[in-house]
Amino acid sequence: MELTFVGCGDAFGTGGRFNTCFYVKADATAFLIDCGATSMTAIRHHGIDPNSIDTILLTHLHGDHFAGIPFFILDAQLYSRREKPLTVAGPPGTKARLHDAMELLFPGSTEVTRKFDTTVIEMPKLETTEVAGLSVETFPVSHACGDPPYALRVTVDGKTVAYTGDTQWCDGVKSAGHNADLFITECLFHSRQVKGHLDLQTLEEHMPAIAPKRLILTHFGPEMMANLAEVAERYELAEDGKTVSI
Repeated sequence: MELTFVGCGDAFGTGGRFNTCFYVKADATAFLIDCGATSMTAIRHHGIDPNSIDTILLTHLHGDHFAGIPFFILDAQLYSRREKPLTVAGPPGTKARLHDAMELLFPGSTEVTRKFDTTVIEMPKLETTEVAGLSVETFPVSHACGDPPYALRVTVDGKTVAYTGDTQWCDGVKSAGHNADLFITECLFHSRQVKGHLDLQTLEEHMPAIAPKRLILTHFGPEMMANLAEVAERYELAEDGKTVSI
């Protein structure tokens, strides 16, 4: 299984990076974890076939994590000529928020008949949901975004990839990442502790208890970007276009 960081930036493109979007290629399926506003551009930039993607999993419903889906769906309809089904799975509120986003950006787009079925699944918290061949565990985290935010733990092909989404430190971070084959955690700040987000200092305090098999830091703000050279000596860092094997 391989994971490509289609985008690993924060909401505001710090460092010229695309919004959060991870492409995972497994034996029998391919899926995205988050699909931020710039993701369709990033998918094209990295030469990924949008029609290879069966499922989009969402951690939460901020624009830099889900606002690329209207563009993805319209590209599938108009340019990529998609015919196979698409599944979108996220927290409660995903159906309404996606409908509203599509109507705001492209009025009337939700009423058009497409050649592919689009299924939207709202995953309950602290449960495992089977989503198009993926086993997805949801862990509530702490990040104000209007609907419940999750950390996700996805198992496929006998491997587990976990991602915090955006959050400050909470039990959900530990539970999602514990002993994961790959644990991706946001790290917006280096040493500042800001409500709703993680910083490197806090992560260092708790990482021994999480004990992932592999750790990659992502979602850097200006403070982290200013310290990347030093941090890179001790930790593996996400970069747009970076591909890792799981």
